[in-house]
Amino acid sequence: MLAPHDRESLLALLASYHAGEKPERERERAAVKAILAALSEVAPGRSVELRIPPHAAIQVVAGHTHRRGTPSAVVETDSRTLVALALGELTWAQAVAGGSLVASGERSDLSAYFPLA
Repeated sequence: MLAPHDRESLLALLASYHAGEKPERERERAAVKAILAALSEVAPGRSVELRIPPHAAIQVVAGHTHRRGTPSAVVETDSRTLVALALGELTWAQAVAGGSLVASGERSDLSAYFPLA
């Protein structure tokens, strides 16, 4: 779960997205890293690679461990979508249907882990 101060930062970032503002890159990166840290606590493992370019990528979810090359399960999204998922403003299905999230491979449906807040 997200720490209270992380949740507050994410809410402020989400408000700036809604206002049409482009947040500072470091602010966005910090938000992504906080979400990924919380996600790795609730979904530890190395079977799914979650990519949020250009900020970070991690491996999560128990199962087959990925070691080299392209992982068999990959999820990719942007920071705005990740923040909305973490706060429950957007569902996994909505993100996939809207094209802001692409998930492929076994175990790539991470909907059970969102929202984090």
